[in-house]
This record gives sequence, C-alpha cells and structure tokens, in this order.
Amino acid sequence: MPYGKYIRKYWKGFSLAIFFLMLEAAADLMMPTLLAMIIDRGVANRDMDEVLRLGGIMLIITAVGAIAASMRNVLAVLVSQRFGTELRSDLFRKIQSLSFQEMNRFERASLITRMTNDITIVQNFVGGLMRIFVKAPMLGIGALILAIRLNAGLAVVLGLVVPIVAVLVIISMRIGFKRYMKVQQSLDRINSAVREYLGGVRVVKAFNRFTHEVERFQKTNEEQRHVSVQAMLTMAIFNPLIMLTVNLAVVAILWVGGSWINNGNSSTQVGELVAFINYMTQILFALMMVSMVFNMFVRARAGTSRINEVFARTSGMGDQLGGGEQLGKEASGRIDFEQVDFSYPDTTGLPVLRGVSFTCLPGQTVSIIGSTGSGKSTLAQLIPRFYDASSGRVRMDGIDVSRIDPATLREQIAIVPQKTMLFSGSILDNIRWGREDATQAEVEEAARLAQAHDFIAALPEGYESRLGQRGVNLSGGQKQRIAIARALIRKPRILILDDCTSALDTTTESRIKEGLREYAQGMTCLMIAQRITSVMDADQIVVLDVGEVVGTGTHKTLLRDCEVYQEIYKSQIGKELDAYVQGISNG
Repeated sequence: MPYGKYIRKYWKGFSLAIFFLMLEAAADLMMPTLLAMIIDRGVANRDMDEVLRLGGIMLIITAVGAIAASMRNVLAVLVSQRFGTELRSDLFRKIQSLSFQEMNRFERASLITRMTNDITIVQNFVGGLMRIFVKAPMLGIGALILAIRLNAGLAVVLGLVVPIVAVLVIISMRIGFKRYMKVQQSLDRINSAVREYLGGVRVVKAFNRFTHEVERFQKTNEEQRHVSVQAMLTMAIFNPLIMLTVNLAVVAILWVGGSWINNGNSSTQVGELVAFINYMTQILFALMMVSMVFNMFVRARAGTSRINEVFARTSGMGDQLGGGEQLGKEASGRIDFEQVDFSYPDTTGLPVLRGVSFTCLPGQTVSIIGSTGSGKSTLAQLIPRFYDASSGRVRMDGIDVSRIDPATLREQIAIVPQKTMLFSGSILDNIRWGREDATQAEVEEAARLAQAHDFIAALPEGYESRLGQRGVNLSGGQKQRIAIARALIRKPRILILDDCTSALDTTTESRIKEGLREYAQGMTCLMIAQRITSVMDADQIVVLDVGEVVGTGTHKTLLRDCEVYQEIYKSQIGKELDAYVQGISNG
C-alpha cells in the first residue's frame, strides 16, 4: 500500500481533526475538576456567586467542546471517505496492471472481498482514529494525571488497575488477530460460492442440483459463522473482564475515600472524591475504548495485510504502462514465432507449447487448427503479452514483444476471445467499447461485416437495446457477432479470432469471412478454429498437436503431407462424405 502518498495527501485534514479532538478531550477533562470546585467552594460554603461563576465557566467549556466535536466529526467523515475512495481506486488500478500470471494467484472472489469489505474496514478504522481512537488514550492519560494530582493516595488503586487492563488488552489483540484473519478468509469463500452459483445458475437448474448447491453453500456459511463466533468470543470474554477490573477499582476508591472522610483523618473532601470518581469513570471509558480500538485495529490490520498482498505483487513480465519501446501507427503487423516454449507457472511445469516457429505476414490470414488442448488459445495469448514465452521469441515487426510497451502493443491488436464477454449497457456501447470515438455509421458498418446489423435492427430499440450482465438476453451466436463487430471497429493491424464462430452456422461464418477479405486488406488476421471448414481458405494453416507445430501450408499441401491434418479432415468431413457416397451407391 502506498502509505506515503496517503500521508502526504491527508495529513493536514487528519491533523486538524486531531486538533479539534484535543480541544474536546481537554474540555471533558476540565469538567470533574470544576465540579469538585463547585462542591467544595460553592456548595460547601453556600456561596451561590461561586457556584454561578464556575457553572458559567463549565457552560462555556462545554460549548467549546461541542463545537470541537462537531468539527472533528465533519473532518473525520471527509478524510476517511476520500481516503477509502482513493484506496479503492488505487487497488483497482493495481489489479488492472497485474499480468494474468500474477492475477491467477488470487481467487476472483478474494479480490472482490479485498476491494469491498477489507477496504471498508480500513476506512472505518481511519475514521475512528479521528473520532474516538485517539481521544481514548488522551482522555485516559489526562484523567490519570489529573486524578494523581487531585489525590495521590487514592491514585494507588489506579497503579494496580492499569497494568492489569493493559495485559488483558494485549492478550485479546494477539488472539484476535489470527481469528479475524480467518473471518476475512471465510468471507472470501462465501463470495466465491455465491459468484460460482450465479455464474453457473443455468447449469445448476438444468442438472437439478439445487439441493446440492444449497448444502454446499450452507457448509461454507456455517464455517463463516463458526470463525466469526470464535473471533467475537475474544471480545465477549475480555471486554467484561476489563469492565469488571475497573468497576472493582471504583468500588475500592469509594470505600477507601468514604472511610477517610468519615474518620476525618484525611484532607480528602467530598468534591475531590466526586471528581476522582468522575476521572475514574473517564479512565474506565478510555480503557473500554482502547479495547475497542484494538479490536478494530486487529480487523484493520488483517484487512491491510490482505490489501498489501495485492499491492506487493509485481508483474514478472514488467507489465507496466509506459514501459518499453513504443509502436507507431505505421506498424505493419508482421508476427514471428521463433522456437517458442511456454509453461503455465502454476502447473507441474509441463510445457503447453514446444519449439513453435512460424511467421504471419502483413495482410495474410493465418489459421491455427488442432485438437482440444493442443495450445491454440495459449499461442494467441502470447502476442498481446497476456503471458510471456518461457523461452524463444515472439516478435512484432521484428521487435521482441517483451520489449514493447504493452499499451502501444495492444493498441495494434483486436481480439475476439473464445469465451464471449459483453458488458452491461446498450449494444451501441458494447460495440463502441472497441473504439470510443466511433460514429454511428462506423458502428453499423462493423455490425454489417459481423452479420449482426439485421438482428440488432429488428430489436425494438435497435442499437440502444440494453444488455443484461454478460449479454444474458442474447443467444450465443448473437453475442459472438457483437464481439466480432467490437473488434472490427477498432481497425487494428492484427486481428485475432479465437474460435469465435463456434456458435454460428457455416453460412453466417462464410459471410463474415467474405466481408473480412475486403475490410481487412493489409491486416494480419490470426484465426483459431476447431472446424476444418473454417480454415480451408486461409493463406496459411498452422497445425498444432500437443503443443508442437506438425505442419504449415495451404489446405491442399497439408491434406497431402500432414498426417494430423488428414485425420482432422477425415474425422470432420471425410467420414460424412464417404457415408453420403455409400448411401447414394446403395440407393
């Protein structure tokens, strides 16, 4: 967490709040002494003028304390809310800057909890510092000093009580920290369970697994209840112990002070005893608040450590905006893979890609085909530097992509991912997500190329039609076509289509490819597909098998020379054609 940044920005408001808090605490500390003076000087001597004079002073001090408390509250709200808002924004930016490799170290639900619950706890702690958390020790120490000055004999009781309370607070803090860390982790698991259910609710209903999901959530929920009870028990045990200790001290002071006054062998006066009890009450309040402070501190410390885990992460690939070489608008879009190996860091180290080498020339359409799990999508993710190659080089225009500023690199690339992702908002907004300054005409042109214009125009609100979360109110094919339009409107140098036509019929797919031939002239197009009919007309086809390139060339050459490609062809087209021919001959 960038502590220095927040200290520099908010120290003035924080310090001003502490100043008003000190005025408030000073006003509170003066009350018992003035009350003692009223009793011993005014009431005891039946001097009404003295009572009125001291009473007036008390009213003025009370007014000053009330104004200071109001100002302190206003500043505390402003500073803590602004701090929380900025911390949340900084954490979101940090998460955005992480590479996929680093982001995968955190569960998505855990990141959500850190962005919301953990930051709220830290924000509340900062606000509490300016309200009561700093006031409590000030009030306690001030009351202790004034009580000793008032009556050193009675103050011996305090010398016995304060160390006992301090030990209780330290023990509760040490036990509470570990337990509140478990509470935050259990909230992660609850968020994860809810997020997973909502994401797969259709599958749950389709397989009628409602009871199973309820039981699974109930188990997580019970775990959260258990760890929360354990954490709360810490406070439930120690707070009464602290209160009991201090109340016993108050009883001891009343007994000792009352005995001295009755025996007449002490200079202690009734007013002093009343003031001393008031100071003892303030000390009790301060100690209880200190206990609460440590309770909040333990929770804030747990939240801060989890937030710091994210801030401490640095992208192993140096994935920071503004770092590396810049690509100009004149980039041609040539891509070279040179003996590229890649392994995901959190796996057993088994390579996903091995010795991959091929070239995509500007203006070419290069298709990648292979069986499931052959590494097609992984290969595509190395171009925009979602991951860096374990060894070998991926080059764009002859420059190693690991040396290029990720922002300028990705400005030249548009991707239609395998799993279509649309955002809440209108269809127009989703297509313009590819280029914010696109005109209505450009949006419609991109939609026509993606074969999406007709179904969009048929909607009651056309391009202004609102989409649900992830485009839930559209079919799979409609979402894919909008995603393609979003990529096309970007007019990139490199277009990556990652099996993005799987939900489309062959006729619609053919129309999209036909439109791309004119629209994408000079553009490097990398098409990943499962269907052999999707790649047959490509300028170059790359065949992957278990992470290795086993063939490159056109459809005709691969059909002649590449055994893996022949098997794919036969499995998808050959058998159907043979069965069709056999049926005709039998007929």
